[in-house]
Amino acid sequence: MEITDRHHVHGRSLRGPFPGQAEVLFGMGCFWGAERLFWSLPGVFSTAVGYAGGTTVNPSYREVCSGRSGHAEVVRVLFDSAQIAFADLLRRFWEGHDPTQGMRQGNDVGSQYRSLLACDNASHHQLALASRDAYQQRLHDGGLGTISTELLLPLPAFYFAENEHQQYLSKNPHGYCGLGGTGIGCG
Repeated sequence: MEITDRHHVHGRSLRGPFPGQAEVLFGMGCFWGAERLFWSLPGVFSTAVGYAGGTTVNPSYREVCSGRSGHAEVVRVLFDSAQIAFADLLRRFWEGHDPTQGMRQGNDVGSQYRSLLACDNASHHQLALASRDAYQQRLHDGGLGTISTELLLPLPAFYFAENEHQQYLSKNPHGYCGLGGTGIGCG
């Protein structure tokens, strides 16, 4: 996918290389709002939106929306773990969407909107599992259902979304964002 290599918000590279940066993929529904949750956090070097978790190589937005690619809309977050704790990113992830909705987020329905979390190392994966279990208890205590988030290790292939989707809500400040959490914090 041909994309501009500069982040619309802070001007850093979207393609890398990213020496010393850890990587995580977050699927939280529509990737426009998900990316906005992360791009300005201290310690986050760069973000990009794309597709992961499916079978089609280098899919288009139209293919992903058809449901035939198997991909979820995701935001790739590259971060310096010496500047931001992975737990802080996990908190933003869990609280930023409803991980109990299965193949949807709010009015956005389809497999591309499912909740997905993919880690680049076993340590982060273990932290993600522990945070899921702790948040699940808080959700149950609050009367909500079971988390359906896919937790993946290793990282699946990441395919960039088209240029117009990169940092969309920075380019279109009044654009659509269907992202919403449960109202239950991680504690």
